[in-house]
Amino acid sequence: MTVRTTALAALILGGAMFAAAPAYAEVINMSAELNGASEVPANDSAGTGMLEATYDTDSNEFAWTVTYDGLTGEATAAHFHGPAAPDATASPVVPIEGPMASPITGTATLTDDQATALQDGMWYFNVHTAAHPDGEIRGQVMAAAM
Repeated sequence: MTVRTTALAALILGGAMFAAAPAYAEVINMSAELNGASEVPANDSAGTGMLEATYDTDSNEFAWTVTYDGLTGEATAAHFHGPAAPDATASPVVPIEGPMASPITGTATLTDDQATALQDGMWYFNVHTAAHPDGEIRGQVMAAAM
């Protein structure tokens, strides 16, 4: 092999290395406004809430804080559900364990399928009460506007 051929081969291989560079991790900010009108079916609850969350694409860690007030009674359960569009329902995918009093905080490591549905806007969060056992307030989890 000549020096010129070796240099050309190095340039070609070097270019291939750049083409195959890995994607960088990203932390995605997410949010949801919670209210009775977003429940399926909708209800007339005066309760409101806000979910703020982050999803780390490298570690698959999903972390959240939910605040709420004005519910008809104490929260009896809360969950992330999916996959579901805003007008549909789905089974819980990440249940909330521990105290349900506001604020609710937590983390979970998501599977690849869960992460895809979350990033596609196909998860919602809702808070259940005795008066609304199927959910009193709900909000679709979406990437926060920058």
